[in-house]
Amino acid sequence: MLRKVSTLIHSLPKVHLAAASICTLIIGTTLLLLPSEEVEATRSTITLIPAKPKANQHAPANLEPSGNETSEYADANLLDQPLDQTKTTTSELASTNLEEAVAPQIMENWIDYDVRSGDSLTSIFKRAGLSARDVYQISQATSENQVLSRLYPGQTLSFLIQEGELQKLRFVQDKLNSIEIARTADGYDTRIESRTPDIKTHIVTGTINSSLFVDAARAGLSDNMIMQMAQILGWDIDFALDIREHDRFRVLYEEKYLGDEKIGEGDILAVEFINQGETFAAVRYTDSKGNNNYFTPDGQSMRKAFLRSPVDFRRISSGFNPARLHPVLGTKRPHRGVDYAAKTGTPIKASGDGKIIWRGTKGGYGRAIIIQHGGNITTLYAHMSGYKSGLSTGSRVKQGQVIGYVGMSGLASGPHLHYEFRVNGVHKNPMTVKLPHAEPVPQSEQAAFRQQASRLMAMLDGGTTDIALNGN
Repeated sequence: MLRKVSTLIHSLPKVHLAAASICTLIIGTTLLLLPSEEVEATRSTITLIPAKPKANQHAPANLEPSGNETSEYADANLLDQPLDQTKTTTSELASTNLEEAVAPQIMENWIDYDVRSGDSLTSIFKRAGLSARDVYQISQATSENQVLSRLYPGQTLSFLIQEGELQKLRFVQDKLNSIEIARTADGYDTRIESRTPDIKTHIVTGTINSSLFVDAARAGLSDNMIMQMAQILGWDIDFALDIREHDRFRVLYEEKYLGDEKIGEGDILAVEFINQGETFAAVRYTDSKGNNNYFTPDGQSMRKAFLRSPVDFRRISSGFNPARLHPVLGTKRPHRGVDYAAKTGTPIKASGDGKIIWRGTKGGYGRAIIIQHGGNITTLYAHMSGYKSGLSTGSRVKQGQVIGYVGMSGLASGPHLHYEFRVNGVHKNPMTVKLPHAEPVPQSEQAAFRQQASRLMAMLDGGTTDIALNGN
């Protein structure tokens, strides 16, 4: 066969042979230069097909024929399918990625305004370019929770304003609470977010060498914890007069955490104070109704029926003295109460539950209030700069409720509270009079209280802490 083809080629004229060679060259070059669909698909997934073994070679075991007589290998069938069904082209991939990359994103341009000293909601809205109508609408939206009623320097209000209209307002009240107000077709919707911190317990121990505040702070107690301790034990210990060198204290209290960050403190859970050799201890107990109070480890209330000191004072400027020389009149006049020196405007609290039977100016007492407690005890508060609004003669008050403010009205040489305690009309020394206790732990709560008190005192005695459940 090959010999016949060779004879035929040699029998053709040379001109024909040259023309055929030129045509073959042109066609081959053109085919090489023309683009094809397979060129576009070279960057996509391609199935590689191994070369066909030569007739005298054995195919590898993993390349044995599939049994399909129309192809050498199973994957070879792919060549018979349309290209667009077997491959994803580079242009298709690029188009998909481009669509994902340029997907529209809503950009919100928030503007922050820091709360300054003396700021109100109105003044901040004015700085943001908003109107009194906006203030009214936001106030109405938060009327139930009153979250924006009190603003403090250092806080921030964030506004989203579009085309002159307030769309959203964001306010972070503290690390645990935030609020977002959003405009809707019907007005504004309010969404409040609250986070619950982890509660851990911590113990601080210390010894008095100079003063309660100095030595307690050196031991690691914050001002807040020191004040809590003084309030819990204040019915039994006069922290202004009774503290002595070498007195000792131990405090078990809560700390609040978000993750590893300490964000604040909670309540004192147990406290012990050894004052002049006498031990005073208290534990915190929550009853079945959710009421929290402090009791001695055996269940007696730490709270007395009366506060020993009805005002946070700097010092006692004058004690109970029936033979005192009056500092203004210069004459001998009995001092039948205690004078607590404090700044003008310091809140004065009712020392016990009762009813106001006098509210007004009373001679040298100046502005004064007298409260009737039960049938035989009255207390008097004098030299006030003003009264708490909403109170009048006949008003009922609770222990610790603010009734007025320290001043120097009447015969007074400086701002202070003059406080008197009378039993059946007879003046008693407020600093030493025996005060009746409040109610102890109810009998129905005794078992639960004993269990709680034992655990807390064991922790305090052992100097160990545990992690309490959130909110408990």
